[in-house]
Formats: sequence, structure tokens, C-alpha cells
Amino acid sequence: MEVSQFIALAVGAFLGAFGWLLVGLYLNRRANERTARAAARAVYFELAMNEIDIDVAATHGVYSPLRRSSFDRLLPELTAWLAPEDMEAVMRAYMSHSGYEQVQRDEKLPPPVKQAVLGRVQAEHAAASDMLRRRAFTPQEAARLSTLARSQSASATGGASKTPAVSRGSVDA
Repeated sequence: MEVSQFIALAVGAFLGAFGWLLVGLYLNRRANERTARAAARAVYFELAMNEIDIDVAATHGVYSPLRRSSFDRLLPELTAWLAPEDMEAVMRAYMSHSGYEQVQRDEKLPPPVKQAVLGRVQAEHAAASDMLRRRAFTPQEAARLSTLARSQSASATGGASKTPAVSRGSVDA
């Protein structure tokens, strides 16, 4: 074997190994992003269910326990994927659960205080849901999403919701 053949073999082996490494890293990154996006979607739907419970509590005084199992289980994927300011929005929504629980337990709180706390909890959940909707769904998917909490808040404000209720591509105004 000549030196020129050996050099060609070494360069070819190096480039082949390096190419496979790059392809592997690319595929791994895409898989991690898919996993993180799926985690964000699960947390989005958990927040949407919580928004409904908060709306029922604020409107009718009936309190259901708020959910957080998806958030607790998928926190590592979310923190790896979301920017710190986006993660803070999600954290604030879940940290506000303590205020909801206090309103639920404390019979001595005056109604205006209860409404203020529930309004803040609802606002934190709405901010986190809006951010996750933008990040975890394509614009077409986000346009098709609709939750009961948003359509109830739209009817409570006379249809002047920031987020219109959309169903299967048709816009409900």
C-alpha cells in the first residue's frame, strides 16, 4: 500500500465518520425538539383545563383541584426547550395555584379579594397558554385550537375576547 492511498483512505474514513456524527447530532436534536414540543403541548392542554376550573370558580364559586401532573413530569423537557422568560410565564401560572388553593380554603376572605386573586390566577394561566400556543403549535394548528375557557370569557365580555374562538377553521366571532 502506498502512502498516497493510505492518506486517501484516512481522509475518507475521517470525513465519513465526521459526516455520520453530524447526521446523528442533527437527528438527535430533531428528536429532542419533537419531545419538547410534545411536552409543551401536554402542558398547554393541562393549563387549558385549569383555566376552565378557574373560570368556574370565579363565576360560580365551585372549586375543583387544579392539575399539575403533566407539568411536574415534563419539566425537564420544557426547561431545555423554552427560553427563560417563556419558562417563567409557565412557572408563574403553576405558582399561582397556591393563591387558588388559599381562596378555596379560606372562607373568611372577602369576595372582592377572592375575585382579585382568581383574576390574577386566570391571567397567569392565560399568559402561559398564549405563549405555549405560539411556541408549541404551528400557526395553522393554533388557529384551530379553541378552549371552553376562552369561549366563556368571550361571552362574559360580550364577545370582546383577545383570542377569538376558532373551531375547525371557521371563526366564531
